[in-house]
Amino acid sequence: MNVRLFKPSVGTEELEMIQQAFERSWIGLGPNVNKFEEEWAKFINAKLAIGVNSATAALHLALMLFDFPPGKKVLVPSLTFASTATSILYNQLVPVFIDSDPENLGIDLDDMKNKYDEDVVAVIPVHYAGHPVPMDELMPWAKEKGIKVIEDCAHTAGGEYKGKALGTWGDVGCFSFEEKKCMTTGDGGMMVTNEPELFKDVKAMRWVGIDKDNWKTAQKYTDANIDAMHWYYELNVLGYKYNMNDLAASIGLAQLKKLPSFNKRRAEIIRKYLDGISAMPNIDPLLSYEPEKYDYWLFGVRAENRNDLIMHLKSNGIATGCHFTPLSVQPIFQQYESNCEFIEKEADKFITLPLHPDLTDEEVDYVINKLKQY
Repeated sequence: MNVRLFKPSVGTEELEMIQQAFERSWIGLGPNVNKFEEEWAKFINAKLAIGVNSATAALHLALMLFDFPPGKKVLVPSLTFASTATSILYNQLVPVFIDSDPENLGIDLDDMKNKYDEDVVAVIPVHYAGHPVPMDELMPWAKEKGIKVIEDCAHTAGGEYKGKALGTWGDVGCFSFEEKKCMTTGDGGMMVTNEPELFKDVKAMRWVGIDKDNWKTAQKYTDANIDAMHWYYELNVLGYKYNMNDLAASIGLAQLKKLPSFNKRRAEIIRKYLDGISAMPNIDPLLSYEPEKYDYWLFGVRAENRNDLIMHLKSNGIATGCHFTPLSVQPIFQQYESNCEFIEKEADKFITLPLHPDLTDEEVDYVINKLKQY
C-alpha cells in the first residue's frame, strides 16, 4: 500500500466551475474572484475579504498596510513556514523569534511577553496545525501595548475559538488555499478584516497599484460614450502582481461548499489516529488534539527515534513529513534574536502523518499497524 501525506480533494464540481469561466472567456482577475471574496467573508463572518495569489502575499501586504518604520520589530513564532517570517523581511522589519508552547506548539505567550520591547510594532500568531492560539489572552495584551495583530491562518479554514472564527480576532487574518491546505484553489490566499477602512488600498496593492476591476472595465471597451473613460487609471500606491484569478476562484467557490465535510472527515481520521496510538508508550500526539472542537489541517506525532521511524514508514509505502524546522536555526535568520531552546530541540521528534479528506479508514489502519509494528 502507498499512502499519500497530503492530497487535494477535487472533483466534477470544480471542473464545472472552471468550465463556466472558460465559457465566459474570462480567467484572469474577474467576477468569480469578487464572488469568492464575498462568500469567504460571509463564511467566517468578516466584514471584508480580498483574494490574493498566496498566503505569502497576504502576509506581505498585511504588514505593508501599517507602514511601519524600517527596523521596527515583529514577534513571530520560530515554528512556522518560511513565509511568516520572510514577510517581515520584505517590509524591512526585524523578526524576533518566539519559542513554542510545549503542549500545543503555538506561540508561547510568556516568551512573547518577555521578548517584547518598545521597538515591537506587531505580532504574528500562527494557529499551528489548526490548533488555536489563545487569542482571548493575546489580544488584550497586544491592545495594551499598542501593537498590531496579524493572524497567520495558513493551517486553518473554518476553525473557531470560543465561538469566533480564527482570522477575525486580529487586525488582519491571512489564509492559504495552497494545494495541500484545508481547502484549495491550486494556489491562492485571502486577507480578511473587520476594519474595512484598513483595506482601502489593498485592491491596488495586489494589482500593480491599480484599484480597478479590469473585467468591469472590459465591458466598456466598445462603449461610444466618452465619459466611460475605460482606459483611465491612476497609480497612487506601490502595488505587486499578487491578485487571485478567476480559475483559482472558480475552484475556491466549489471547495468552500465542501469545506465543512472536509473538516469533519479530518476530525474523524484524527480521532482514529488518537485511539490507535493511545497504547503506544513511545509515541505521543504532536499536540493536544481536540478534533471534536477544533478544525485541523495537520496530524503528527512525537517520537524520540524520529528518523528511524520515518525510514520504517517509508519502507512500508507511507509518506511522512516534518513540519517544520524552526526558523531560528535557518541560516538566513541567524542574525536575529531567537533563544528558542524548547522548540529547537523538540522539533527533532516531529513526524507528520498522512491526513487528507480522501484518506480511507483502511489506509489509516495500515498506518497505525505499521506504527504498532515498529
